[in-house]
Amino acid sequence: MEKAIKTTPTKKSKPFSRQNIRKLTVTAILSAVAALLMFLDFSTPLMPSFIKMDVSDFPALIASFALGPVSGVLVCLIKNLINLMTTSTGGVGELSNFILGCMLVIPAGLIYKHKKTRVGAFIGALVGAFCMAAVSFFSNMYLVYPVYTNFMPMEMIIQAYNTILPSVTKLWQALLIFNVPFTFVKGLLCSLITFVLYKRLSPILKGRN
Repeated sequence: MEKAIKTTPTKKSKPFSRQNIRKLTVTAILSAVAALLMFLDFSTPLMPSFIKMDVSDFPALIASFALGPVSGVLVCLIKNLINLMTTSTGGVGELSNFILGCMLVIPAGLIYKHKKTRVGAFIGALVGAFCMAAVSFFSNMYLVYPVYTNFMPMEMIIQAYNTILPSVTKLWQALLIFNVPFTFVKGLLCSLITFVLYKRLSPILKGRN
């Protein structure tokens, strides 16, 4: 009698899981919301008119809490790539926004990943806002304003700050007094919106509802 030939089943490649599809879909939706919010910037009191406030980082922060820091970074990246289509800064504004957004969502997401409580989220957001503000000094000093001087002389930039606070005569003074606190407040504002919305959105974002 012929011996039966034993065959070993071949391993099938795993299909793209529903979880991964959901992550990509949610990341894309939050990126679109962030891009729209980036267009809806507005002026604030006690700041030069060329500095605008926006809350486009809160969808990235939600993504970082719900899906992990990688998704948060992707939201920051995609929203700035979309805004590149209508940029007036030669891309340097979008590059700075991406860097500062990452400084907010990466620490916040990593801390929350290891301590998934309200306290963990609060500490993560606070650390992220601090990192965002600290890095904004160097980002503006060595990246943003050197490029902006191609459109506006440094004297006019300093004059805009000097009009608000006459003692400001140097760029580093303007950044420390105005931009760093402004960026910190922006990070806190995005964190506050995230705290208000996250609990309601979390089950939907994670596919539990």
